[in-house]
Amino acid sequence: MEPVEINNGTWYLRGLRYDDRVDDRPELADLGETDLDYVHDAADAWADDTLYTWAVCEPSTGELLAEITLDPATGFMRSRARPGHEDAAAMSEDTVRRYASEVLNIRVST
Repeated sequence: MEPVEINNGTWYLRGLRYDDRVDDRPELADLGETDLDYVHDAADAWADDTLYTWAVCEPSTGELLAEITLDPATGFMRSRARPGHEDAAAMSEDTVRRYASEVLNIRVST
């Protein structure tokens, strides 16, 4: 599956990016993620349907504020937020939970 973009009204959820227009790696480092292949691995996981990863972004700038992951096999979801953006992660967890239930027919656990 290709990364699915979701707009929950307040935050914009999209696949992780590292390209000529957007580089999520500095914000991921704020989350403690320093693996240089992390963004590439996340894209591979989407393609293999083994893990879905969303960047929770500020809609006007695209800045990554938090990250949500969902394991489609187990329904396990986790999130992590940059300091001060815990609300973006919490609201986006609800968004991913609804998407997983209604579109993917996956029951989410945390």
